[in-house]
Amino acid sequence: MKNSSIHILVIEDDPQIRNFISYVLKQEEFLCTAVGTAQAGMSELVSGQIDLMILDLGLPDYDGIEVIQKVREWSEIPIVVVSARDQDQEKAAVLDSGADDYLTKPFSAVELLARIRVALRHLCRLGIGGQRVQTTAKVKDLSIDFEKHLVYLEGKEIHVTPMEYSLLNLFFHNIGKVLTTSYILKEVYGVYYGTDTQALRALMAGLRRKIEKNPAKPQYILTEIGVGYRLSEN
Repeated sequence: MKNSSIHILVIEDDPQIRNFISYVLKQEEFLCTAVGTAQAGMSELVSGQIDLMILDLGLPDYDGIEVIQKVREWSEIPIVVVSARDQDQEKAAVLDSGADDYLTKPFSAVELLARIRVALRHLCRLGIGGQRVQTTAKVKDLSIDFEKHLVYLEGKEIHVTPMEYSLLNLFFHNIGKVLTTSYILKEVYGVYYGTDTQALRALMAGLRRKIEKNPAKPQYILTEIGVGYRLSEN
């Protein structure tokens, strides 16, 4: 997918930051539409072919979390949040509401573009209109077969428990995306384990012993302190 075919919507009320993001995107030959309010952004999203959204939280007309929730009612478009809010609880709430990534201000052009690349790879895995059905996925030497429910490390099948497979399955469908602890608990354990972080830590420790060369310094499933975990892409 060429950058020139990708249309990115920027919703940011600060003119300096909005212009900075627009400049960075255009330098990389992305198509870019930049607006200063949630209402203008939603109009662009509904009327145009948007592939990715960069969203500020502190908008003058709506809070960014409200925008995310509204978009998620009908679209799976990747959403990268940029915000000066740096509290872990705030980040977790944003990711739980449906954002794909969270970038704290101030940030560099290099970091912004790296987060965009991650989000676009997520978009490619989703496919367009559900046309693409993914049966396998791989990160470095770790791979998964969704149809056969098998996991491989360095080409060799490894035994995982049903719960460990469910956890890996969740991560492989969200490669590079930070998943909050509460979201993982809900998806893997169900609603009754919504606060049982000890169970998740135990499950994670067991899985890391099977897939990591050094579980104390994981290369696959990384801890995002105070927020959750993510499956590394490289």
